[in-house]
Amino acid sequence: MTLPRTYRTVGLTLRKSAVGETDLVSVLYTAEHGKLEVLARGARRLTSKLMGHFEPLTLLRLAVARGRALDIVAEAEVITAFPMVKTDYATTARGLYVAELVDAFSALAAANPELFDLALQTLDAIGDDLASELPLRYFDLQLLRLSGFLPELYHCVECGAELEPERHRFAAGSGGTLCPDCTPPDVIVRPLSLAALKVLRLLHRTESVARLPELRMPAGVRDEVRRTLSTAIQYWLDRPVRCQVFLDAAKLA
Repeated sequence: MTLPRTYRTVGLTLRKSAVGETDLVSVLYTAEHGKLEVLARGARRLTSKLMGHFEPLTLLRLAVARGRALDIVAEAEVITAFPMVKTDYATTARGLYVAELVDAFSALAAANPELFDLALQTLDAIGDDLASELPLRYFDLQLLRLSGFLPELYHCVECGAELEPERHRFAAGSGGTLCPDCTPPDVIVRPLSLAALKVLRLLHRTESVARLPELRMPAGVRDEVRRTLSTAIQYWLDRPVRCQVFLDAAKLA
């Protein structure tokens, strides 16, 4: 079956890079096509209609022509640039964190509509509540789920026993929670409090980021949830998350 020479889509810009004197390549995430790399010719010219359209964290309506190496942007219209996410360094960094992880956990042309919706809903939630980092933790856990890496949170990953309160630990290298009697070799096992486990289970059971309850976690529990999910994400990426390093250093999330 011959593919049409042009197609239309809606995409979230994740990153961009300059090409030549006036062109740029943009990496976007779409519901129908997954991650795309497209060439925007002349987009860096001050007089170009595409100027500024491909900044990270911009939702675009696009017409794209298929090319040999890269598909080429024919038209682009900004739907939203998520202005509330870009009000300050903290919220901008959180938004870029979402973009970085969508990019890192996605393969080119592998569609995952749920992940597209999750990213947009998370960005909206960040803009709606500038102080809360709970939407980011929801994003972390659901990203792992949609990528096939959801950690076990209800049973010991080694023996299968149901976890008893206050008798659980966490090992990203083993795939989730452990009972006190199981210690697999060659993995880092970390303590996991009952309060943090309850928050992780809440994030797992909640249907969407919009349905998250108002939850004011003690600082210690909040940090433990973040560290636990960060450990799992870094284990599967096999590298630190650049935006998380910045957020940690600035104590923003």
